[in-house]
Amino acid sequence: MKLIDSHTHLYLPDFDEDRDAVIARANALGIDTFLLPAIGASYTSRMEDLKKAYPNQMHLMTGLHPTHVKENYEEELDHVEELLKSQTRVAVGEIGIDLYWDRSFLPQQQIAFDRQIQWAKDHDLPIVIHCRDAFKEVFDVLAGHRGPKLKGIFHCFTGTQADAQQALDCNLLLGIGGVVTFKNGKIDQYIADIPLKHLVLETDAPYLAPTPYRGKRNESAYLYEVVKRLAELYQTTPEIIAAQTTQNLINCFDLGEKK
Repeated sequence: MKLIDSHTHLYLPDFDEDRDAVIARANALGIDTFLLPAIGASYTSRMEDLKKAYPNQMHLMTGLHPTHVKENYEEELDHVEELLKSQTRVAVGEIGIDLYWDRSFLPQQQIAFDRQIQWAKDHDLPIVIHCRDAFKEVFDVLAGHRGPKLKGIFHCFTGTQADAQQALDCNLLLGIGGVVTFKNGKIDQYIADIPLKHLVLETDAPYLAPTPYRGKRNESAYLYEVVKRLAELYQTTPEIIAAQTTQNLINCFDLGEKK
């Protein structure tokens, strides 16, 4: 089975000791395409180094993560805009709103999110959304951008079925990862009511490892646990889950693999 990890932070220090082995384990299982979401300017060189080491497997995004929207957010946004103008990126992400840790920068997060969505539309790129404790705020910003140019992934989707429908109405795919394997993950209660054509698979490695690895460092090879759980929930085969979700991503992103 061919699988794509649509969201992995392989460039983080968590993988410095065994990054090549982690990639090799994924490759051995047919996972040879990795999408790397951005966080902020301080990580750009790490992302680019990984792209140089694995040019055909790594696909870079650019964007300012909402938890990194601070006093210098305009400077950070300048960096994102410059990368969009000067280098190839497959998406603008991860971007969005996060009110779990700190609400004091909400106005700046809203500005950054809105501006980066517009840049994605201007460059005909998908967006990858990060949302934590902020579904209403995220959808409020998205409302001003709805239309044929808005596309992308609602990363690590953990909302209600009504939230899922709002995301689909915005032409967004749902990024499904380890949470669907959790006993308290909740999305497993309704996910099978959503047609498979709206889902893509992700790990968010090194975070959110699926059961039975919960609490450990996540890695792309564990994507198969997500596939197995979705096959159970949809009452179908892992092969069908893998084929459909992979094609969904290829249809949305320009990875040089469109059919």
